[in-house]
Amino acid sequence: MSYKGWLVVNRFLYTNKFSTLYDWLRRAASRMGVELTVFTNDEILFNIGSPEEYTGERPDFVLFYDKDIRLAEQLETHGFRLFNSARSIELCDDKSLMHAHLIGELPMPDTYCAPFTYENIGYGDAAFVEAMFERLGAPLVIKEVFGSFGQQVYLARTTDEARARLRAIGGKRALFQRFVGSSFGRDLRLNVVGGRVIAAMYRFNEHGDFRANITNGGSMRAHTPTAEQEAMAVRAAELLGLDFCGVDLLFGGEGEPILCEVNSNAHFKSIFDATGVNAADAIMEHIVKTLGSERA
Repeated sequence: MSYKGWLVVNRFLYTNKFSTLYDWLRRAASRMGVELTVFTNDEILFNIGSPEEYTGERPDFVLFYDKDIRLAEQLETHGFRLFNSARSIELCDDKSLMHAHLIGELPMPDTYCAPFTYENIGYGDAAFVEAMFERLGAPLVIKEVFGSFGQQVYLARTTDEARARLRAIGGKRALFQRFVGSSFGRDLRLNVVGGRVIAAMYRFNEHGDFRANITNGGSMRAHTPTAEQEAMAVRAAELLGLDFCGVDLLFGGEGEPILCEVNSNAHFKSIFDATGVNAADAIMEHIVKTLGSERA
């Protein structure tokens, strides 16, 4: 059976880095005999709460490669089959939700939400920063709740550095997290599709940055995950309800894996460069297999 699908992407993030990814997904679909049409999120508009039934074109599935969660929710409300689901994307996009959802299920660094404030107000009194250092030690990690490629992740060695970082963030939602020193400048990225790890890479930074992300100057090489690492990545994807994702693991003091983050819309060119595995093929194969089983 041949299928028709929509690839929904963000109009305002349509750079070469991302358009290459979308082209790979379209080519993978074509190899599977699937017609995949690209739509940007500003081309699909719904009247929120409208009881009217959708009467336009209805594809067999939507490959939702964006974080426009409200649009994803509207598509699901109107009966569209999404890969990944709106809820799964939401849980990954908001790091505080992800940690709250996985707490007690998988080992993660101790994490506290910064007190809520307003972006136009910020923190007039940041006395709580001292409590964070007392509980988490120094240095500690500050993460903006919304962010990608490690670019909204910071290391604060003193209370003054932490206060300065909070001022620079400007009142955006943030987390305080225990720093895993044994994983300084190195981590693992495991790509999971359809409940199995399809590829993994070891990322490392040799330039003094505690973050291993390739965007921040890190390097990578292919990695064969241990059974424990693989099981953790698959379990994280399962708990978050993800069809596909990138799972980032840190190295504990004894080398044990610690869950760092899960990315619902992981950029997979780097892992292809490291391993030769094209996640786009695995994603499309999973979609076709899933649709077939759902209609059997």
